[in-house]
Amino acid sequence: MRIMITLMLLSLAALSSIASATNYTLWINGRGGGGVAGDYNSFTYWGPSSTAAGVNKKAVNWDGYNSISSQNSKIRDALDCFCTGSNWCYVATHSAGDLMLGYTLANYGGSTRTKKNAVANSSGQCGNSDGTTQVGWNIKWVRTASGAGGGSELSDVGSWAVSEPLVKDLKTTTARAMYNHNETRNVWFYMYAGAKGTVYSGILPGQDDEAVAYHSTGGVAGSAGQSLCNPSDWLCNDLTLGTAANEGGSVKWSYHSVSFRDDAEAYNHYANSNWQGIISVVRAAMVSNAT
Repeated sequence: MRIMITLMLLSLAALSSIASATNYTLWINGRGGGGVAGDYNSFTYWGPSSTAAGVNKKAVNWDGYNSISSQNSKIRDALDCFCTGSNWCYVATHSAGDLMLGYTLANYGGSTRTKKNAVANSSGQCGNSDGTTQVGWNIKWVRTASGAGGGSELSDVGSWAVSEPLVKDLKTTTARAMYNHNETRNVWFYMYAGAKGTVYSGILPGQDDEAVAYHSTGGVAGSAGQSLCNPSDWLCNDLTLGTAANEGGSVKWSYHSVSFRDDAEAYNHYANSNWQGIISVVRAAMVSNAT
């Protein structure tokens, strides 16, 4: 009888543990910010908070102005809160949010984290769950809208305000040397590259979405940017879908795969406070796949 009771208690404990497991969708903003740091329900950067954007969506807000290193603790707080213990995360990033998350995983993804209870205070920090620890975070995958992990030539030439610390980080050579982009802790980055450029974006090589070129939004490796385009453009090499090498031989960083290339040149860089531009494509993917 005691053995049966013990087995029943163990079974109930196991069921309780399974029942308490929760999936979250984290949205990490880029340059400009707008949401309230520490408030995971503040979606000002993206659009209406009522819009569907993945299971249990959370806005991971940082100021989008200061350097990646100085703002990085806010991202680690969110990952600790929602992506430890029995909880798992899907992550969406936009623009410099890609640089931010890549930096986080490369530099801290192998560190020891205390498991948290997913209940945040006003500073965006959560309490401990059971006092135990784990290595890194539970991240299923990342979907990146117009990723700036490879920087932007708009920073190189000072088209953006050069006084911003983040703009200095976004210079192509600086962004590419900031951390080991191949070290994602085996987390896949699915890249979504927009191509609705404009006249002033002629500064950007190849196809672009007005702010970031395909060499970055496609997760292409190398010490500096290069010219990559859609197959319809005969003037430069094609950015390929998936993980395959691009036309001309350039390759993507490890665990980076192009899921969407804007062949119709229909999507620009900007959310316009309404989940628009290339963000709209990623949002649809998060609704369909982050469950």
